[in-house]
Amino acid sequence: MIKLRREMPSRKHEIDLTGPKGNAFYLLGQAKSLCKQLDVDSSDILEEMQAGNYDNLVDVFDDNFGEYVTLYR
Repeated sequence: MIKLRREMPSRKHEIDLTGPKGNAFYLLGQAKSLCKQLDVDSSDILEEMQAGNYDNLVDVFDDNFGEYVTLYR
């Protein structure tokens, strides 16, 4: 059976925080990329992500992009 692409269930992007993509630089890059895709100003989000420790960075990322990205610890 052939279906239209828009009928395909959307899957969230997944990031394993214990793997190589779980480092702060990768998450900052993903945040910047997602902001661009969503047409959102990234400066405040990136600044807030960098304002604390790694746990803060992950929490801010999840608060802003949890709808689009699943993070695994």
